[in-house]
Amino acid sequence: EYVQINKDGSKMVYHDKKGGENEWRKHHESSIARDLWLYDVNSNTHQKLTSYYGENRNPVFADDQESLYYLSESSGSFNIHKLALNQPDQSQQLTQFDTHPVRFLSSSDGGMLSFSYDGELYTMKEGEKPSKLEITLRTQNISNKDQYVSINGGVREMSISPDGKEVAFISRGEVFVSSVDGNVTKRITSTPEQEQFVSFAPDGKSLIYAAERNGRWLILQSKKVREEEPFFYASTLIEEKPLLENEHDNYLPKLSPDGKKLAYVENRRTLKVMDLSSKDTVALLTPKELFYMRDGDQYFTWSPDSKWLLASYRPTMANGEVVLVAADGKREMINLTQSGYGDSSPKWVNGGKQMLWFSNRDGLKSMAASGSSQDDVFTMFFSQEEWDKFNLSKDDHALLEEIEKRSKKEEASKKDDNEKDKEDKKVEEVKIDWDGLRDRKSKLTIHSSNLGDAVLSKDGEKLYYLARFEKNMNLWSTNLRTQETKMELSLNAERGSLEWDKEMKNLFLLSGGKITKINPDGWKQEAVKINGDMTHDVEAERDYLFERVWLRTQAMFYTPDMHGVDWKAVKEEYIKYLPHIGNSYEFAEMLSEMIGELNVSHAGARYSRSIPEADATASLGIFIDYSHEGNGVLIAEILKGGPLDKANLDLTAGMVIEKIDGLEITADTDWARYLNRKADRFISLEVKAPKGTSKTVTVKPITLQAENLLLYKRWVKRNQDEVDSLSKGQLGYVHIPGMSDGPFRSVYEEMMGKYHDRKGVIVDTRFNGGGDLVADLAMFFTGERFLTYATEDREVGYEPTFRWTKPTLAMFNEANYSDGHCFACGYTDLNIGKTVGMPVPGTCSFAGWESLPDGTRWGAVPVSVKNKAGEWLENNETRPDIEVKNMPGMIDRGRDQQLERAVQELLKETEN
Repeated sequence: EYVQINKDGSKMVYHDKKGGENEWRKHHESSIARDLWLYDVNSNTHQKLTSYYGENRNPVFADDQESLYYLSESSGSFNIHKLALNQPDQSQQLTQFDTHPVRFLSSSDGGMLSFSYDGELYTMKEGEKPSKLEITLRTQNISNKDQYVSINGGVREMSISPDGKEVAFISRGEVFVSSVDGNVTKRITSTPEQEQFVSFAPDGKSLIYAAERNGRWLILQSKKVREEEPFFYASTLIEEKPLLENEHDNYLPKLSPDGKKLAYVENRRTLKVMDLSSKDTVALLTPKELFYMRDGDQYFTWSPDSKWLLASYRPTMANGEVVLVAADGKREMINLTQSGYGDSSPKWVNGGKQMLWFSNRDGLKSMAASGSSQDDVFTMFFSQEEWDKFNLSKDDHALLEEIEKRSKKEEASKKDDNEKDKEDKKVEEVKIDWDGLRDRKSKLTIHSSNLGDAVLSKDGEKLYYLARFEKNMNLWSTNLRTQETKMELSLNAERGSLEWDKEMKNLFLLSGGKITKINPDGWKQEAVKINGDMTHDVEAERDYLFERVWLRTQAMFYTPDMHGVDWKAVKEEYIKYLPHIGNSYEFAEMLSEMIGELNVSHAGARYSRSIPEADATASLGIFIDYSHEGNGVLIAEILKGGPLDKANLDLTAGMVIEKIDGLEITADTDWARYLNRKADRFISLEVKAPKGTSKTVTVKPITLQAENLLLYKRWVKRNQDEVDSLSKGQLGYVHIPGMSDGPFRSVYEEMMGKYHDRKGVIVDTRFNGGGDLVADLAMFFTGERFLTYATEDREVGYEPTFRWTKPTLAMFNEANYSDGHCFACGYTDLNIGKTVGMPVPGTCSFAGWESLPDGTRWGAVPVSVKNKAGEWLENNETRPDIEVKNMPGMIDRGRDQQLERAVQELLKETEN
């Protein structure tokens, strides 16, 4: 991996995981073991320099060019060592640091070593003690730690007040309330910590939300202090009190419609209900039924009569179900859907007589089972009577409505006003006709789609839903009686959620951080104007965010031993950096270092922001001949499919680009600046042919991302050609860059099409970054022919028609990651075929990513994976049957030794 070349270019040192791994594992839990190797360019030989079965890295040549300084594990950390190239077994340890590793080792011509340790810079000469550098930074003094932030969007969640005049929402980790029809916004909370999961109480007199305070989630209630102030958005004094605070993490609060019970999630994996008067609690779902990936990932909703909850339940990560649980905990969980598909997000509708939910049962699905799929809205009726009404024809239903109207009118005329008021306020009990319950279901949408959300009209006759058919989501409706379906509003929303006001007259749409009020009667849209601001203490917020990351990592980590790391000690080592953090980039870097102490994949932190006018060098899609002297750029190769690969341009390798947009390219010109921000824009090139004639052409440069795709296609094509050549057309070659639907379709297309008559196919997964496709590939490669379709003259098919039934050989290397490792392990454990390449690091795990209020994104591993033997795959590498390294001195000359060996091995198998 790391490469260092001496001054005259005759020697190269690199560190490698080749050899020693099994011996290392006998004494260490970690799977990392790297040794230093010396490559002699002249003799094309490789020599192992280190013999310690651990981590040896960051080599630098000493002044004499005959010895090395490098970092190696010792004294519980990485220290500086030295060895002579002619006596590599006699190494010396030069530093004696502990706890933290020495990093970023380099050496000057005079033999001065420089490095970092525990966030400080040091220098030393061999034989002397390290000396910490005194560094003075002169900068503007910042005395005000408070920052002003304007709040006019960025809404993550919303709740409509019962009277429909206010909307509560979360933005920048704080609770706000805005008037629906006015232009007033009130900040409710003002803390360094974040608040989430806000909702109005059923009576509209308080707000319920969760907040992370003092290292733990608690549930809070805020009320207006002054009775003469009717609205939160116009209130002056707010009183906040804990509704539930104990030694546990408690969040996702939802008050029952009668206001007497509180449903919430305890410690991220237990659904509980608490009686607010007695404080008695009952657990409805426990860690036996629930698992956790990120905060707030459980879903449940109250019935109108406050006696039941509908919840999403996932028996496995591959499918979901809708379950019914009794709020008193006296009944076992009832699985309503029992489908094995992806069923989720149930909603009570029609006064609790039926529910809606989303399912991908009938929608189009990716060829990869783990890929995306389309959903439909389904309904299930708890009442047989309502089910019967639902199935009436249009005419029969109209007749029934008229009869019911007259009957209600006659009954109402016999009652006084008090009786009518009592009836209006009375909540009808949810009655469930258990017999045939699961059979009373129906699909409501007439076309599957990428769904955002769905609601039912007050009369139950219309479904409103967000659906994406083209680029983004729009608002659609379906008349459930006539099946008339149409797009009502073009919203162009990436995603969204819908919520009725209490009277079900207005729909509220949350999308793109904005809230819109929509009246289905005429489809008038009005933006809810958010006009607020906030100041926040940057340092206090950063202190909280650090604490949150540390606590949640501990709470979510897939093994309680934290990989043997003293997590409390890690906290103390890193918290000292907080006063010196100047921005979110530095903060994310520090979090990555801290989480990195766990030696786990899928972990770290990053911060980025878009810069509208940032530099962006475009590409002409060419290889350059750097041996060219003089002005201009000599074209060595034109990438197929690139900007210069056009028949009408008549450009070839060997031509020289002399000018770009009339600007001359001189020998001392950094000509890349002529292409800055020129992607997808026409430019002119003045090109000179080898014989001396020049011409001007107009081209449109591409982005560097587009260039990388062309380079990838070129690499795959070269590999396919080489396999064709070496195997004399007997074998095929496919490459799987990532574990998703697109690559799977390409593999299927080529293996069942281009290579259907080949004896075998090399499946190259080197540099595979992951995804979720391992099972699909394993099944595809393990087809066994059991039927043959034929006539007397020829075979015309076989079963299974959609699986590969001939030999394969898999390739993988050190750059396989995540599901790329899962595939390497699965292919090996299932003995599907031979494997060639290099060991794959143990990274077969799932990530649990989260965004913080400041924009930092971070995560660690809440769920990992075990192999057939029951061993964790995290930090447990998978080795190929045949280990081949593409060596320096070969790969740079165009030879792929791994591919050559793969062809040899698969040919042996297909000849038998």
